[in-house]
Amino acid sequence: MIGRAAAAFSLFLTVATAVAAQDVTHTVLDFEDLSGWAEDDHDKALEAFLLTCPDLEDPDWRALCGLAQQQPDATDFFRLFFRPVLIEDGRKALFTGYFEPELSGSLSASARYRYPLYRKPPEAAGELPWLTRREIEAGVAMQGRGLEIVWVDDPVEKFFLQIQGSGRVTLPDGRKIRVGYGGANGHEYRSVGAELVRRGIYQAHQVSAQVIKNWVRRNPVAGKELLWHNPSYVFFRRIDSVPAHMGPLGAMNRSVTAGRTIAVDPAYVPLGAPVWIEKEGADPIRRLMIAQDTGSAIKGAQRADIFIGTGDAAGRIAGRLRDPGRMVVLLPIQRAYATATEPNL
Repeated sequence: MIGRAAAAFSLFLTVATAVAAQDVTHTVLDFEDLSGWAEDDHDKALEAFLLTCPDLEDPDWRALCGLAQQQPDATDFFRLFFRPVLIEDGRKALFTGYFEPELSGSLSASARYRYPLYRKPPEAAGELPWLTRREIEAGVAMQGRGLEIVWVDDPVEKFFLQIQGSGRVTLPDGRKIRVGYGGANGHEYRSVGAELVRRGIYQAHQVSAQVIKNWVRRNPVAGKELLWHNPSYVFFRRIDSVPAHMGPLGAMNRSVTAGRTIAVDPAYVPLGAPVWIEKEGADPIRRLMIAQDTGSAIKGAQRADIFIGTGDAAGRIAGRLRDPGRMVVLLPIQRAYATATEPNL
């Protein structure tokens, strides 16, 4: 996933007007059309929905949030006040996964902890693009300015933390701090995995985050150059308002929930909306999730990134997840029929 670099709450307020009407259909379905609906734990979905629905400003959503806060039966709540809408734009469905990395670090630099996570410098907030990744890491623009938040011990993990856009850092005394997306240098993201394929080192089906990490570690000089192939650079901010046991902040500036949050393209799917997932593949998923995040690689009506959780185990699962399927958005009843191009009446 290309990070939470696009995960700013402002997207929720300004999105949707950019979608052209061509080839986009909204088909109202019945709940009986949702494979596995009856077997899901709708209480878990309602819990996740309640984390972000108070921030929704549209009157339809605010009314439903008020009802949800009265602790209704979860299954009845979704069935009575929503209708499933299949939104399609001609592109095939694709599910991937993302996670919150957990790195080892220190609040002071040392021989072990020598790779800093930086705050965004003031000049990078001006006209973009700013310096490239190579220029930031190999140059002196960031040095001696007190912009370091924390130092970590692995440049490869730092690189993937920047792709994810948020994470936790475990300090030597066991304390944990959380960092979140704090801006970027304005350069377009370039995939290092695709570059390995272009060079003939791997075939496309062989590339994963772990494969990239292993190759960079086996080839430290060429590996550094490979990471510099991606000129995009993410800055961070320290987040002390979110307890360590809760998930990282998503695009709605609220904690996301492992196994119940998805990142979507808000040009098609309203942030905060429940979304029914029918993911195929080796480990099928039939589950009601909540669209609480975004990502710059998440484009299309049938595109979703599933938040797996925190740490290495979640990272391994997320790295392998790339499956087809179907996603169906639950919209307030009147809105569902008002937007329908193929209503099922």
